[in-house]
Amino acid sequence: MGAVSLRLPADVSRRLQELADRTGRSKTFYVIEALQEHLDDLEELHLAEKRLIDFRAGKSETVSLDELMRRYGVDGRA
Repeated sequence: MGAVSLRLPADVSRRLQELADRTGRSKTFYVIEALQEHLDDLEELHLAEKRLIDFRAGKSETVSLDELMRRYGVDGRA
């Protein structure tokens, strides 16, 4: 596992410590959880932006939901 050192604003550090104290989890646990969640969001955003750029450049195309469902034999009725 890699190590990272960072300085947190006082209010964030206080909140993190309070959460750790209340739950019996470590501050490291919550920092890792928050980073993983945020990295997932950032990676998805980056992929969406790349797909939009490719679409606008004519490098990809879209498929309607109806067409996608037909291709994969999915019945749209609930």
